[in-house]
This record gives sequence, C-alpha cells and structure tokens, in this order.
Amino acid sequence: MVRPRIGQGVGVDVPATTANIGPGFDCLGAALDLNNRFELRVIEGGGERFDLIIEGSEGSHLRGGPDNLVYRSAQRVWREAGEEPVALEARVQLAVPPARGLGSSATAIVAGLMGANALVGEPLSQEKLLELAIDIEGHPDNVVPSLVGGLCMTARAASHRWRVVRCEWDPSVKAVVAIPAIRLSTSEARRAMPRSIPIPDAVLNLGALTLLLQGLRSGNGDLIADGLHDRIHEPYRWGLIQGGRAVREAALEAGAWGCVISGAGPTLLALAGPSVAEAVSDAMVKAWEAEGVPSSGAVLDIQMNGSRWEPLPSRTQ
Repeated sequence: MVRPRIGQGVGVDVPATTANIGPGFDCLGAALDLNNRFELRVIEGGGERFDLIIEGSEGSHLRGGPDNLVYRSAQRVWREAGEEPVALEARVQLAVPPARGLGSSATAIVAGLMGANALVGEPLSQEKLLELAIDIEGHPDNVVPSLVGGLCMTARAASHRWRVVRCEWDPSVKAVVAIPAIRLSTSEARRAMPRSIPIPDAVLNLGALTLLLQGLRSGNGDLIADGLHDRIHEPYRWGLIQGGRAVREAALEAGAWGCVISGAGPTLLALAGPSVAEAVSDAMVKAWEAEGVPSSGAVLDIQMNGSRWEPLPSRTQ
C-alpha cells in the first residue's frame, strides 16, 4: 500500500446500467455505453472533507460532505485496507441522470471504491470490490455490471459467496432507453411492491428469464419478446410512472420486441433490432411528449469493459 499524496488524482469512467430487464429482478443487469466520469483528487484537510463539483445539467441537488455516496464508498476501501482516510475532491462529468433507473447511485459507489483503491496502490481485488459494492448498494444488479461490464447474472451461492455469471448479448440487440424529466427514487419504487408473491408468478418469472437469456444470447427476437414479462415488480410499479404504459405501447407499435422498466424507473428500456431501433426511440419520446412529460431517447450498445481508472497529472496546491 502507498499513502496518497496531496494533489494526487485518478480518473474513473463508470458506465450506466439497466437492471432487472423484465424478469431478472435484483439479479440481472447490463452495462450501457453511457458513462459518468469521476476525477478524484487528494486535497488538504481531514478525513471528513469531501468537495463535490458537478459538471452537467443534472445533479444540482447533489452535495459533498462525509455522507456523500462516493466518499462513503471510498472510506470503506480505506478501512478494509487499514489506511487512514484522506480528504478528496470529486469533479464529476454527469451523463447518467440521477433517480432515473440507470444506475446513477451504482456509478457513485463504483467510482468511490475503484478510485480509493487506486489511490492506495490497489490492495483490494476486484472480487472484494464487488463484495463491498453489493453490500453498500444492497443488491447486485446495478453495481456488478457497472464494475465488470456486459450482461451479468449475480446470485448468492450456497457457499454464501456472490457468484457472477457473464451472459452473452448479441450485438444485433439494441438497448433503446427513453429517459423522462421526472424522477423516481428506488426506495419509493420498492415500497410499491408486496412483501410476498404467489408461487405461479415466481414460476412465470423463472421461465421468462430462461427465454430472455437465450434470446439475448442468440439475437432471437421472438424469444426476447416472450422473455420480457414479469410478475414480481413491474405490475406494482407502472402506476408510479406518469405516461409509462402509453410509452410502452408506442415502443411495441414501432417494432420493439418488448419494453420494460429500467431498474426502478422511470426510464423505460425497449429491446429492438437495429433496423427499427431509431424509430422505436422516436416513438417513445413522442408518446411521452403527448403525456406532457419531456424526455430524451438514445439507442445504446452494451458496454463490455466495465469501469476503468487512469492516473491524473499531479496538481500542486
């Protein structure tokens, strides 16, 4: 381990994620080709100082201080490594909007863990960082693909270890996201769900998940369409998303194989072939506009590399 110096910094690029993807509640997620950039630098001050600078139109409500998610994650690394905490400045180029169901909080967690680990010479393994990320987030479906990239199925094994399976995603399958200007917190979306679900609903989800994974692996749109069905979380969450059902119908009419809630929402994810993906995106944005909700659409590929860090030039104080 090395003690970080004043002025030393690292840049961490962390991808957005889409989680659940229909039937994969709390276990399936994919990294998207849309990144937040975090530049973390050691500054003068005690172990409670964290300065936050946001670059971008979103995130004006985010604050620095010791309770910030990036800094709390960094401190977890230093505790595990037996290192004293240091003061940090974070300059964030925010491309992943907060509270939209695209894993913004996961990007903050991963950036804090990976950046802090890099600053002290990377004493913690990627497996340990994954364990810490899941513990901080509370569920693995966003933080795991955010860290390692690709489409990931994550489950706690009988050995009590978290096991990550990288699943295949055919490049012909496009992820179309429609991001509304409204926000929805994960906690609110979770409160809408029941405490228990009927066995037939659980069985339907297991079958749908099998079909979905095979469809994504092969690029088979029929399997994807049959696999994008859920009875665990989506029936209870659609009512929280203003205009969401109309946007879903617009996506299907434009040729999407299916349309689901991305993460906890309110962003919607449609899966489509390359020949119709742009039309699906346009249709979703127009449908939301008709519901009185401004939105933006994007056709995205899966990001396979996960998060990456690089040293920044040292800065004198």
